[in-house]
Amino acid sequence: MNYSIIVPVYNRPDEVDELLASLTRQAYPDFEVVIVEDGSTVPCKEVCDKYADKLPVRYFMKPNSGPGQSRNYGAEKSNGDYLIILDSDVVLPDGYLAAVDKELQANPCDAFGGADASHPSFTPVQKAISYSMTSFFTTGGIRGGKKKLDKFYPRSYNMGIRREVYQQLGGFSKMRFGEDIDFSYRIVEAGYECRLFPDAWVWHKRRTDLKKFFRQVYNSGIARINLEKRHPGTMKLVHLLPMVFTVGVIALILISAVGRVLMEYDDVYKWLWLFALPWLPILLYSTLIFADSTAKNRSVKIGFISIGAAFVQLMGYGFGFIEAWWKRCVLGKDEFQAFEKTFYK
Repeated sequence: MNYSIIVPVYNRPDEVDELLASLTRQAYPDFEVVIVEDGSTVPCKEVCDKYADKLPVRYFMKPNSGPGQSRNYGAEKSNGDYLIILDSDVVLPDGYLAAVDKELQANPCDAFGGADASHPSFTPVQKAISYSMTSFFTTGGIRGGKKKLDKFYPRSYNMGIRREVYQQLGGFSKMRFGEDIDFSYRIVEAGYECRLFPDAWVWHKRRTDLKKFFRQVYNSGIARINLEKRHPGTMKLVHLLPMVFTVGVIALILISAVGRVLMEYDDVYKWLWLFALPWLPILLYSTLIFADSTAKNRSVKIGFISIGAAFVQLMGYGFGFIEAWWKRCVLGKDEFQAFEKTFYK
């Protein structure tokens, strides 16, 4: 049994260097690496060449078409019985491939995936972002390593699938974002077995600053509406929570602003409660995030940054969700008409 590791890349040679370095330390030897450069202006070919004598790595350059189509391109060029899809911003622990192979030898399945975690070398911002994406107090789920799931849907940062299944389903769709969840839904809907491999986790860097993180989760909010359109009934209560949170925070701020205005024209103490009270839930939530993140990361600095990361994660997703709902459900636009801008880059 062998594996083809497929990695789409756009302008991230430093990340590819770290990923390939981690692959040289894998205990399991039977694999190949397929790097697909998706029209980058800062290519990683020199990085790949550096590992040519250490890894069975192959490099391909193609015009920009997005990560989904780049993964399909890599799948066509690969040879493995199983295809393992990784994002370029992950680093593998030494036993990753051994853990995958152990699971498949003991109990074969059609598709699989694992959780992600924060590496000690990550920056405080990256650790705060990782916290916001895994915490019980945001919308953390499988990313936190949840083991008991009725259905498991792997994500493209750490996803594996039998070659025959990949070919049968036609690989990733042309969705602008959310294409990995769409693919996971199609795997399960087609009746294939999909499992979580708890020991096959990765270190995942995600975004390097909160601005880029906002764009990422904003696109995820958009994707949720598009996914519901493609797969009716897949939207769950948890998918609505960021939108509810976003609307609630905006409402509280507006109520506080009204109280502040009224304080200007009437008895200050009469309207002080209206100005101050709406901030109490926001303060309590921020305190909860700070305390939990500080304890888990053993860093007050990361605890403070995690407050911002949590609000970005929830409200970025919420704003994207609201925009997509308005364009798709109210205005009736189709998936590509509603979002004509290219978000691949």
